[in-house]
Amino acid sequence: MAGISAPNNTALSGESNEKHTFAFSMLTALFFMIGFLTSLNDILIPHLKIVFDLNYFQASLIQFMFFSAYFLMSLPSGKIIGKFGYQKGIVIGLLTSGTGAALFIPAAILPSYPLFLIALFTLASGFTILQVAINPYVAILGPSKTASSRLNLSQAFNSLGTTIAPWLGGILILSAATISMEALQSMSTEQLMEHKLLEAASVKLPYLLLAGCLFLLALLFTVLKLPIVGDMEAEVKEEHTFAEVWKVTHLKWGVLGIFVYVGAEVSIGSYLVNFIGLPDIAGLMEKEAATFVSYYWGGAMIGRFVGSALMQKVDAGKLLGGFAGMAFLLTLTALFASGNFAMIAILSIGLFNSIMFPTIFTLAIHDLGAKTGKGSSLLIMAIVGGAILPVLMGIMADTIGLHTAFFLPAICYVYIAWFGLKGSHVDDKI
Repeated sequence: MAGISAPNNTALSGESNEKHTFAFSMLTALFFMIGFLTSLNDILIPHLKIVFDLNYFQASLIQFMFFSAYFLMSLPSGKIIGKFGYQKGIVIGLLTSGTGAALFIPAAILPSYPLFLIALFTLASGFTILQVAINPYVAILGPSKTASSRLNLSQAFNSLGTTIAPWLGGILILSAATISMEALQSMSTEQLMEHKLLEAASVKLPYLLLAGCLFLLALLFTVLKLPIVGDMEAEVKEEHTFAEVWKVTHLKWGVLGIFVYVGAEVSIGSYLVNFIGLPDIAGLMEKEAATFVSYYWGGAMIGRFVGSALMQKVDAGKLLGGFAGMAFLLTLTALFASGNFAMIAILSIGLFNSIMFPTIFTLAIHDLGAKTGKGSSLLIMAIVGGAILPVLMGIMADTIGLHTAFFLPAICYVYIAWFGLKGSHVDDKI
């Protein structure tokens, strides 16, 4: 995939502004869908944990398969964008994701945990193509100095999707998960199997509807005419090696920043239902606990709207450092506290997670010029942190306890604070 030059700050014509606003709105709708489906994983983990009698490590494979697609498919996604262009690449990404969502139907009918994992990998492969295309696209739809603010605003609707999904998923998917452990243990083998088949089947309707939405979006983007900013399509064809791009120091620090941020956010989100269900926290059943996950993602949505406004006046790196520092303190609070206090602390982290991904992304690709595309591919690859760190946290939860395992994301926020305050400002000749 090639680079994209940032547009200059000259005034745009009214027609150009209108086209850019329309394109921004359509790309924002894609962020909403990505956020919605990604956040549903937080509901799938406790749900499939019950259906297939999984331990924390086995359940963490849901996030591992989903986010490993970002690592494995990022470079192929760049080649797809390079061959077909941004708009056709978006269509291919939507069709791929729609196929992944549709695979949930046979996975639920069988039911088959490996097929669920394959469906998740396919779904995320499509999202990888979309992320490689739309993140830099949104960043260049306006002056470069407001790129972080613009991407935060767009991704606020990603957070709207992540806010709605746990609430809706709790109703549609966890509706059968209202039986206590004592009741499950008292069931006969046949009754238990029937109950698990019922729980597995609860994912069919939601993912059938979501597959339909993704296919409809693919059709819509086939007929839309998105604007071409500067020489973005011509620059797709330019040749730059990843070795050249990797020499940019602030990009390297940004890649690690994306890795630990996504890992921390996904780790916390993945185990929120189980954390809230702990006897020393709130002791809630899965369906009840799932409603609180929406507060975690809702905080991220509010924070992105607020952060987008703050970045009009406050340096993006300093704001990132401050938000990461608060996330660190809240994680430590949840780690050492108990009861409602710990639950409120862990849910509040979402507010400060809000600006991290878009801000790290735009700070990392700043001034890359024609290398922006390959830099974007590397950053999207780093989303694999969402595959690796939740697995590590799952292992920790199985060995030292889920409560103590929240030490892992706390460490991640320390690095993000450093990147915002120091690492993103390293001078490089690009």
